[in-house]
Amino acid sequence: MPVLVIAFVLLFFFGLLLFFIAPNNKEREDIHIFEQQYIAHRGLFDTNGKAPENTLPAFSLAIENHYGIELDVQMTKDNKLVVFHDEDLNRMCGVDKKLIDCSFEELQEYSIGSSDEHIPLFDDVLSLIQGKAPLIVEIKSYGNWKETTRRTALRLDDYNGKYCIESFHPFVVHWYKKNRPSVIRGQLSSNGFKYDLDLSITEKFLLTNLLLNFLARPDFIAYEHKYANNFCYTVCRKLFKVTNAAWTIRSQDDLEKAKKIFSVIIFDSFIPNN
Repeated sequence: MPVLVIAFVLLFFFGLLLFFIAPNNKEREDIHIFEQQYIAHRGLFDTNGKAPENTLPAFSLAIENHYGIELDVQMTKDNKLVVFHDEDLNRMCGVDKKLIDCSFEELQEYSIGSSDEHIPLFDDVLSLIQGKAPLIVEIKSYGNWKETTRRTALRLDDYNGKYCIESFHPFVVHWYKKNRPSVIRGQLSSNGFKYDLDLSITEKFLLTNLLLNFLARPDFIAYEHKYANNFCYTVCRKLFKVTNAAWTIRSQDDLEKAKKIFSVIIFDSFIPNN
Protein backbone atom coordinates (compact mmCIF):
# COMPACT_ATOMS: atom_id res chain seq x y z
CA MET A 1 0.00 0.00 0.00
CA PRO A 2 1.47 3.38 -0.99
CA VAL A 3 2.75 5.52 1.84
CA LEU A 4 0.34 8.35 1.00
CA VAL A 5 -2.63 6.02 1.26
CA ILE A 6 -1.48 4.72 4.63
CA ALA A 7 -0.94 8.29 5.81
CA PHE A 8 -4.43 9.28 4.61
CA VAL A 9 -6.04 6.32 6.37
CA LEU A 10 -4.21 7.08 9.61
CA LEU A 11 -5.13 10.74 9.38
CA PHE A 12 -8.76 9.86 8.74
CA PHE A 13 -8.99 7.61 11.79
CA PHE A 14 -7.19 10.14 13.98
CA GLY A 15 -9.66 12.80 12.85
CA LEU A 16 -12.51 10.43 13.67
CA LEU A 17 -11.00 9.86 17.11
CA LEU A 18 -10.84 13.59 17.72
CA PHE A 19 -14.49 13.95 16.76
CA PHE A 20 -15.52 11.32 19.29
CA ILE A 21 -13.42 12.55 22.24
CA ALA A 22 -13.71 16.32 21.74
CA PRO A 23 -15.18 18.19 24.73
CA ASN A 24 -17.09 21.45 24.59
CA ASN A 25 -14.68 23.95 23.06
CA LYS A 26 -16.46 27.07 24.33
CA GLU A 27 -14.94 28.88 27.30
CA ARG A 28 -17.00 28.50 30.49
CA GLU A 29 -15.71 31.18 32.84
CA ASP A 30 -17.64 29.88 35.86
CA ILE A 31 -15.64 26.67 35.77
CA HIS A 32 -12.56 28.40 37.17
CA ILE A 33 -14.12 28.72 40.62
CA PHE A 34 -13.59 24.98 41.04
CA GLU A 35 -9.87 25.46 40.43
CA GLN A 36 -9.50 27.98 43.25
CA GLN A 37 -10.19 25.58 46.15
CA TYR A 38 -9.43 21.95 46.72
CA ILE A 39 -12.63 19.88 46.57
CA ALA A 40 -13.45 17.65 49.55
CA HIS A 41 -14.64 14.29 48.22
CA ARG A 42 -18.01 13.49 49.81
CA GLY A 43 -17.32 16.28 52.27
CA LEU A 44 -14.42 16.55 54.70
CA PHE A 45 -15.25 13.26 56.33
CA ASP A 46 -13.27 11.78 59.19
CA THR A 47 -12.43 8.25 60.27
CA ASN A 48 -13.59 8.42 63.89
CA GLY A 49 -17.26 8.06 63.07
CA LYS A 50 -18.46 11.56 63.91
CA ALA A 51 -18.57 12.92 60.36
CA PRO A 52 -18.96 10.07 57.86
CA GLU A 53 -18.82 10.68 54.12
CA ASN A 54 -21.78 12.40 52.47
CA THR A 55 -23.28 13.59 55.75
CA LEU A 56 -24.16 17.03 57.06
CA PRO A 57 -21.22 17.12 59.55
CA ALA A 58 -18.77 16.26 56.75
CA PHE A 59 -20.13 19.06 54.59
CA SER A 60 -20.03 21.50 57.51
CA LEU A 61 -16.35 20.65 58.09
CA ALA A 62 -15.57 21.26 54.42
CA ILE A 63 -17.19 24.69 54.59
CA GLU A 64 -15.40 25.57 57.85
CA ASN A 65 -12.05 24.66 56.30
CA HIS A 66 -12.71 26.55 53.07
CA TYR A 67 -12.88 23.57 50.72
CA GLY A 68 -15.22 22.96 47.85
CA ILE A 69 -17.56 19.99 48.10
CA GLU A 70 -18.19 16.93 45.93
CA LEU A 71 -21.22 14.78 46.68
CA ASP A 72 -23.37 12.03 45.18
CA VAL A 73 -27.09 12.13 44.44
CA GLN A 74 -29.44 9.23 43.81
CA MET A 75 -33.14 8.51 44.23
CA THR A 76 -35.04 6.36 46.71
CA LYS A 77 -37.94 4.02 46.03
CA ASP A 78 -40.38 6.84 46.86
CA ASN A 79 -38.61 9.32 44.55
CA LYS A 80 -36.71 11.27 47.19
CA LEU A 81 -33.31 12.65 46.24
CA VAL A 82 -30.71 11.65 48.80
CA VAL A 83 -26.96 12.08 49.13
CA PHE A 84 -25.23 8.70 49.15
CA HIS A 85 -22.50 7.11 47.06
CA ASP A 86 -22.91 3.33 46.94
CA GLU A 87 -25.58 1.40 45.11
CA ASP A 88 -26.22 -0.68 48.23
CA LEU A 89 -26.12 -0.07 51.98
CA ASN A 90 -23.59 -2.77 52.87
CA ARG A 91 -20.42 -0.72 53.27
CA MET A 92 -21.83 2.31 55.04
CA CYS A 93 -24.84 0.95 56.95
CA GLY A 94 -24.20 -2.79 57.23
CA VAL A 95 -27.50 -3.58 55.53
CA ASP A 96 -27.84 -5.91 52.55
CA LYS A 97 -30.21 -3.76 50.52
CA LYS A 98 -30.01 -1.50 47.50
CA LEU A 99 -30.82 2.11 48.19
CA ILE A 100 -33.28 2.29 45.27
CA ASP A 101 -35.32 -0.47 46.93
CA CYS A 102 -35.78 1.58 50.12
CA SER A 103 -38.07 4.47 50.94
CA PHE A 104 -36.56 7.51 52.61
CA GLU A 105 -38.42 6.69 55.81
CA GLU A 106 -36.86 3.23 55.85
CA LEU A 107 -33.39 4.67 55.27
CA GLN A 108 -33.75 6.70 58.45
CA GLU A 109 -33.77 3.45 60.42
CA TYR A 110 -30.12 2.85 59.50
CA SER A 111 -27.15 4.70 60.95
CA ILE A 112 -24.07 5.41 58.86
CA GLY A 113 -21.10 3.50 60.25
CA SER A 114 -20.71 3.91 63.99
CA SER A 115 -22.13 7.43 63.95
CA ASP A 116 -25.58 8.77 64.78
CA GLU A 117 -25.88 10.16 61.25
CA HIS A 118 -28.37 9.04 58.63
CA ILE A 119 -28.53 9.37 54.86
CA PRO A 120 -29.53 13.00 54.24
CA LEU A 121 -31.99 14.47 51.79
CA PHE A 122 -30.42 16.46 48.95
CA ASP A 123 -32.68 19.36 49.99
CA ASP A 124 -31.18 19.41 53.49
CA VAL A 125 -27.63 19.32 52.15
CA LEU A 126 -28.26 22.25 49.80
CA SER A 127 -29.89 24.18 52.65
CA LEU A 128 -26.75 23.64 54.72
CA ILE A 129 -24.27 24.62 52.01
CA GLN A 130 -26.24 27.65 50.74
CA GLY A 131 -23.54 28.70 48.30
CA LYS A 132 -20.81 28.74 50.95
CA ALA A 133 -18.66 26.36 48.90
CA PRO A 134 -18.43 25.49 45.20
CA LEU A 135 -20.34 22.26 44.68
CA ILE A 136 -19.72 19.31 42.36
CA VAL A 137 -22.81 17.12 42.13
CA GLU A 138 -22.26 13.60 40.86
CA ILE A 139 -25.50 12.14 39.55
CA LYS A 140 -25.67 8.39 40.06
CA SER A 141 -27.37 6.32 37.37
CA TYR A 142 -28.74 3.55 39.58
CA GLY A 143 -32.36 2.76 38.76
CA ASN A 144 -34.21 5.35 36.67
CA TRP A 145 -31.27 7.59 35.75
CA LYS A 146 -33.39 9.90 33.63
CA GLU A 147 -35.83 10.67 36.44
CA THR A 148 -32.99 11.09 38.93
CA THR A 149 -31.32 13.54 36.55
CA ARG A 150 -34.53 15.46 35.89
CA ARG A 151 -35.38 15.82 39.57
CA THR A 152 -31.83 16.84 40.41
CA ALA A 153 -31.92 19.52 37.73
CA LEU A 154 -35.25 20.87 38.95
CA ARG A 155 -33.94 21.13 42.51
CA LEU A 156 -30.72 22.80 41.42
CA ASP A 157 -32.66 25.33 39.35
CA ASP A 158 -33.56 27.00 42.65
CA TYR A 159 -30.08 26.77 44.15
CA ASN A 160 -28.20 30.08 44.27
CA GLY A 161 -24.69 28.76 44.86
CA LYS A 162 -22.02 27.87 42.32
CA TYR A 163 -22.30 24.28 41.19
CA CYS A 164 -21.62 21.89 38.35
CA ILE A 165 -22.74 18.34 37.61
CA GLU A 166 -20.83 15.24 36.60
CA SER A 167 -21.60 11.59 35.97
CA PHE A 168 -20.02 8.38 34.76
CA HIS A 169 -23.11 7.84 32.64
CA PRO A 170 -22.64 9.76 29.37
CA PHE A 171 -26.40 9.97 28.82
CA VAL A 172 -26.78 11.88 32.10
CA VAL A 173 -24.22 14.40 30.85
CA HIS A 174 -25.97 14.47 27.46
CA TRP A 175 -29.30 15.16 29.20
CA TYR A 176 -27.76 18.26 30.72
CA LYS A 177 -26.35 19.36 27.38
CA LYS A 178 -29.82 19.13 25.88
CA ASN A 179 -31.95 20.39 28.77
CA ARG A 180 -29.64 22.62 30.88
CA PRO A 181 -26.93 23.80 28.47
CA SER A 182 -25.96 26.71 30.73
CA VAL A 183 -25.00 24.36 33.58
CA ILE A 184 -21.37 23.23 33.62
CA ARG A 185 -21.26 19.49 32.97
CA GLY A 186 -18.45 16.99 33.40
CA GLN A 187 -17.72 13.46 32.24
CA LEU A 188 -16.34 11.14 34.90
CA SER A 189 -14.07 8.35 33.73
CA SER A 190 -11.33 5.92 34.67
CA ASN A 191 -9.80 2.70 33.43
CA GLY A 192 -12.94 0.61 33.39
CA PHE A 193 -10.97 -2.58 32.94
CA LYS A 194 -9.54 -2.22 36.46
CA TYR A 195 -12.97 -2.58 38.07
CA ASP A 196 -15.51 -5.36 38.33
CA LEU A 197 -18.23 -3.45 36.51
CA ASP A 198 -21.41 -4.89 35.07
CA LEU A 199 -20.43 -3.68 31.61
CA SER A 200 -19.43 -5.35 28.38
CA ILE A 201 -15.86 -5.10 27.08
CA THR A 202 -17.12 -2.69 24.42
CA GLU A 203 -18.78 -0.45 27.00
CA LYS A 204 -15.65 -0.43 29.16
CA PHE A 205 -13.53 0.46 26.14
CA LEU A 206 -15.81 3.33 25.08
CA LEU A 207 -16.03 4.84 28.57
CA THR A 208 -12.35 4.41 29.41
CA ASN A 209 -11.32 6.18 26.24
CA LEU A 210 -13.93 8.96 26.35
CA LEU A 211 -15.32 7.85 23.01
CA LEU A 212 -18.83 8.97 23.92
CA ASN A 213 -17.85 12.59 24.52
CA PHE A 214 -19.50 13.46 21.22
CA LEU A 215 -22.89 12.85 22.84
CA ALA A 216 -22.49 15.40 25.62
CA ARG A 217 -19.47 17.56 24.74
CA PRO A 218 -18.56 17.91 28.44
CA ASP A 219 -17.11 21.14 29.81
CA PHE A 220 -14.62 19.22 31.94
CA ILE A 221 -13.24 15.72 32.34
CA ALA A 222 -12.93 14.16 35.79
CA TYR A 223 -10.46 11.28 35.44
CA GLU A 224 -9.02 8.92 38.04
CA HIS A 225 -5.55 10.32 38.57
CA LYS A 226 -3.84 6.90 38.60
CA TYR A 227 -4.70 6.41 34.94
CA ALA A 228 -3.93 9.89 33.65
CA ASN A 229 -1.59 8.43 31.04
CA ASN A 230 -4.50 6.96 29.07
CA PHE A 231 -3.89 7.86 25.40
CA CYS A 232 -7.33 9.26 24.57
CA TYR A 233 -7.50 11.20 27.80
CA THR A 234 -4.04 12.65 27.18
CA VAL A 235 -4.97 13.70 23.64
CA CYS A 236 -8.19 15.27 24.91
CA ARG A 237 -6.37 17.13 27.67
CA LYS A 238 -3.45 18.41 25.63
CA LEU A 239 -5.08 19.09 22.29
CA PHE A 240 -8.36 20.59 23.46
CA LYS A 241 -7.08 22.19 26.68
CA VAL A 242 -10.16 20.93 28.53
CA THR A 243 -10.48 21.56 32.26
CA ASN A 244 -9.36 18.43 34.13
CA ALA A 245 -10.40 17.24 37.56
CA ALA A 246 -8.39 14.61 39.44
CA TRP A 247 -10.16 12.00 41.53
CA THR A 248 -9.45 10.96 44.13
CA ILE A 249 -6.20 12.27 45.64
CA ARG A 250 -5.38 10.55 48.95
CA SER A 251 -1.88 11.72 49.85
CA GLN A 252 0.32 14.80 49.66
CA ASP A 253 2.69 13.02 47.27
CA ASP A 254 -0.14 12.24 44.88
CA LEU A 255 -1.34 15.82 45.20
CA GLU A 256 2.01 17.23 44.13
CA LYS A 257 2.07 14.92 41.11
CA ALA A 258 -1.54 15.64 40.19
CA LYS A 259 -1.06 19.40 40.22
CA LYS A 260 1.24 19.01 37.20
CA ILE A 261 -1.64 17.60 35.17
CA PHE A 262 -4.95 18.57 36.74
CA SER A 263 -6.43 21.98 37.48
CA VAL A 264 -9.21 20.72 39.79
CA ILE A 265 -8.24 18.54 42.75
CA ILE A 266 -10.74 16.26 44.48
CA PHE A 267 -9.31 14.73 47.67
CA ASP A 268 -10.11 12.73 50.75
CA SER A 269 -8.44 10.85 53.64
CA PHE A 270 -5.83 13.55 54.34
CA ILE A 271 -5.54 17.32 54.75
CA PRO A 272 -3.62 19.03 51.91
CA ASN A 273 -0.63 21.11 52.98
CA ASN A 274 -1.24 23.80 50.36
